[in-house]
Amino acid sequence: MIVAAGGGGDAVAAAMLNAALYGDEAPAVVLTYAWDRLLIDPVPGPRGPANFTGLRPLTRSVQTVPADATPIAPAGSTLPRLAAELPQTFALIDPHHGAEGMVRQLEELVQHLEPDSIDLLDVGGDILAQGDEPTLRSPLADALTLAACCELNFPVRLLVAGPGLDGELPADSLRDRMGPVVLTFTAEHVTPVSSVLEWHPSEATAMLAATARGARGLCEVRDAGLPVPLTDEGPVVYEADLDEALTRNQLARAILATENLHQVEQHSRDICGFSEIDYERNKASWLGSQPTQKLDPEAVVHQLDEFEADARRRGITHTMFRRLTEAFGLSGNQRQDLRALLLSRRPEQYQAPLWHIPSDA
Repeated sequence: MIVAAGGGGDAVAAAMLNAALYGDEAPAVVLTYAWDRLLIDPVPGPRGPANFTGLRPLTRSVQTVPADATPIAPAGSTLPRLAAELPQTFALIDPHHGAEGMVRQLEELVQHLEPDSIDLLDVGGDILAQGDEPTLRSPLADALTLAACCELNFPVRLLVAGPGLDGELPADSLRDRMGPVVLTFTAEHVTPVSSVLEWHPSEATAMLAATARGARGLCEVRDAGLPVPLTDEGPVVYEADLDEALTRNQLARAILATENLHQVEQHSRDICGFSEIDYERNKASWLGSQPTQKLDPEAVVHQLDEFEADARRRGITHTMFRRLTEAFGLSGNQRQDLRALLLSRRPEQYQAPLWHIPSDA
């Protein structure tokens, strides 16, 4: 069993890890949030079982998301499509009952599945944060899974893949918080999820895959345009000490006894200075007030030329279609149309799943 610490791209990375360590003959149960950013899901925060039709009960408190499950509008989710394309079983974390509710979910899964092992996987390493770092952007989901896994009466191995790739804590600050190398992903390990990476919006897992395929440079991500180094450390998976992570993570310790998501959010505001769900609420409100831009091919190519010229001056070598979508003022549901347009015009710049910015025009 693998717990995807932050949901989203961590679930894709969990599938990649599962295939790399155990092959196709032992698909794991991946316990994950249904928490996709606003490009996919216009509703802020994580989705619970009430936001889907077609879920299947696994235990009293845990339901799986099969390929024919459907998020109830206006919510959106990548999980049904993941279930359709990957052999793993995706079980839904419900964080709305706080850490105590998630511990119950984990306990039921251990009793029902009798797993050989449980890995808690985080891409990027913000699960190893203290909580007061100025670059931290999304500590809540990771802190919840960390807190719940530490309360479970079953050994859990904490794994960090691609330190620094989430654009939150720099890899240099994480080195003394990680232990031995468990695995270094290669291009071959990416193959089982390669079709998923063509449409999934996760930036951190896309960079994890790209570095496994050999990409190196500086990748600009998110709406804020954060630069993330693509280095030899990018495809490496490290083990970290679970108890040390809990001792360090102030938010995870504070939420151990929480019974609902509102309590978790308030602790995040108190300790980290913000709740990432508040950020999503504010951004969703702003996006809702913006007129929809028409995707004009010639205008987009002109915007791309200007974006790439500016990016070169900043030393940027790669970016994401998600970043380009937001930089061009397009809506989330236009991301795939933008991708198709750019691939048709400049296919040589696609270094799957990243967009390569050449060193000269």
